[in-house]
Amino acid sequence: MIEQLYQHFLKHPFVCTDTRDIQTNSIFFALKGANFDGNKFAEQALNSGSVIAVIDDPEYKKDERFFLVKDVLTALQDLANHHRKQLSIPVIGITGSNGKTTSKELVNSVLSKKHKVLATKGNLNNHIGVPLTLLSITKEHEMAIIEMGANHQGEIAQLCAIAEPDFGIITNIGKAHLEGFGGIEGVKKGKSEIYRYLQDKKGKVFVHGDDEILAELAFNNDKITYGTKKLYDIVGAIVNTGTEFISFQWATRYTASSLKNAPVVATQLVGIYNYHNLLCAACVGNYFKVEDELINQALAEYTPSNNRSQLQKTANNTLILDYYNANPTSMTAAIENFANLKQENKVAILGDMLELGEESQKEHKAIIQLLKQKNIQALLVGPLFCNAGNGSTFQLFANSDDANTYLQSNPIKSATILVKGSRGIKLEKVLNTL
Repeated sequence: MIEQLYQHFLKHPFVCTDTRDIQTNSIFFALKGANFDGNKFAEQALNSGSVIAVIDDPEYKKDERFFLVKDVLTALQDLANHHRKQLSIPVIGITGSNGKTTSKELVNSVLSKKHKVLATKGNLNNHIGVPLTLLSITKEHEMAIIEMGANHQGEIAQLCAIAEPDFGIITNIGKAHLEGFGGIEGVKKGKSEIYRYLQDKKGKVFVHGDDEILAELAFNNDKITYGTKKLYDIVGAIVNTGTEFISFQWATRYTASSLKNAPVVATQLVGIYNYHNLLCAACVGNYFKVEDELINQALAEYTPSNNRSQLQKTANNTLILDYYNANPTSMTAAIENFANLKQENKVAILGDMLELGEESQKEHKAIIQLLKQKNIQALLVGPLFCNAGNGSTFQLFANSDDANTYLQSNPIKSATILVKGSRGIKLEKVLNTL
């Protein structure tokens, strides 16, 4: 069945799952969700330009253009895996609690200086996005970077089984999706599934050696290391320039003694916590024989535009935008970095951290305590912060609309403002007011 479907794919190598984005001569996969049944839109997809519609409800099969399978999602994943098996290019899998999208983009920027690279677009990193990414790899590509996201144990293992990576990266393991993973130990077990997969496959992993958790989890893996110690394959150091942006130096293990004489790479990324993501990209580039000068050029040129570690100047303020997502680990790192900035007038606008389960109250209280310790003026947005911050001196808002209304009447000017929270809080609503 999959081989037959793959023959269709070879003739029509464009896959669509949404009738609003149909491409001519594409294959439409009629996926189902909690509130929709793609089978109902199969005929519409064919009328809009698709040549094959993959369905799993025989009621909708009207002619040979309708390709009937047992389950559409499984068929999509099996087709992607079959396509992967035909490829001889290296595939790099990236996961982690924080920084995986930024790391993916940095690695892509570096490797693209020398190779034709296919990398996950946007946030297509789940059980649907990974297959779609794999199916977009063509014979022109020389390597692929596949981002893998998860909020439950077993998901990374499933994505590895589909993508079959040769190399793996875990950016870090932190307090993200605690509710789904079942606590921090569950996060460790879930994220490290890529290490276990590559250990069995005899693949390689790129490991941040300074991270004790990652170093322990990757103990039995074949690994390439990066960090601050001379014994690592890539050694780096932060250069303090007094600006919001990170500058750093790096060298190989064999030239570590001359690290202080290595070129300073001035990046356009905000947040010291991104240093390890940058060093990881340098490590991957070095392993794949990208010249040092091209690595440095790629890292210096990369400009974030996805509301992750992004600096934006408005008519009134300087904004540090990091509101694509948030969890206790990334929130703590952002606040500590913000506290160390030399600017005098600083304000944090923070939104709730979601999917923390029974740890939610404790973790939001810990963030509030950290803000007090760092003496940071803050506006806290969302019901979780409102509950945890009740009785505190911080300004609390039930939602971003209320916060925006307040800011319109009480504008902030000439300040450096950190904007960070979970995507569901919609902190983008306050940007035009800032």
